[in-house]
Amino acid sequence: MVSAGKSYGIVILAAGRSSRLGRPKQLLTYHQLSLVQHAAHTALDAACGPVVVVTGAFQESVTSQLYGMPVELVFNPAWEEGMASSLRKGLDCIRLKHPETNGVIFMVCDQPFVTKSNLLCLIDIHEKTGKAIAASHYGGKDGTPAFFHHTYFHHLMELKGDNGARGLMAKYAADVESVPFEKGILDIDTLEDYEQLLNS
Repeated sequence: MVSAGKSYGIVILAAGRSSRLGRPKQLLTYHQLSLVQHAAHTALDAACGPVVVVTGAFQESVTSQLYGMPVELVFNPAWEEGMASSLRKGLDCIRLKHPETNGVIFMVCDQPFVTKSNLLCLIDIHEKTGKAIAASHYGGKDGTPAFFHHTYFHHLMELKGDNGARGLMAKYAADVESVPFEKGILDIDTLEDYEQLLNS
């Protein structure tokens, strides 16, 4: 449950080329939905604020998957720079169109076990502890989905390269609350990962 009067955006990073997989991971199907559709449905189900999907390498194909869904689509022409460029693009959309947003959750579309509860738990932990960052914890590391309070927006806009926000979380570790999410360790980078998902 999100506190009354609070708005939290969700940015889905779906701009990558899936070079290790050899085809767009965003379009892989699981339980009759593509992975990007699953991520969008999950974000919308959380109903905590605006949902932005950042596209890039497969803009037209990914966009077609989201036809009719109440998400905001943003194209990142600099997607080859790495994840940080998409993160900045999505956050910039939130800041410009929804300046009242109290914080943002960043998620990727290749973690098929992310649920509405996972997303709301990040917000709940932030509101209960006052920590400005809440990150999913799996495989001994903090990662996505991850929440950032608006006080960190300027730091996020300075990120570069392909490491996303992990470096930021490491730098400000005292302001991070970790939330266990064991199934987060399964993301789809290779054909073997996808086959493991289908057989799970």
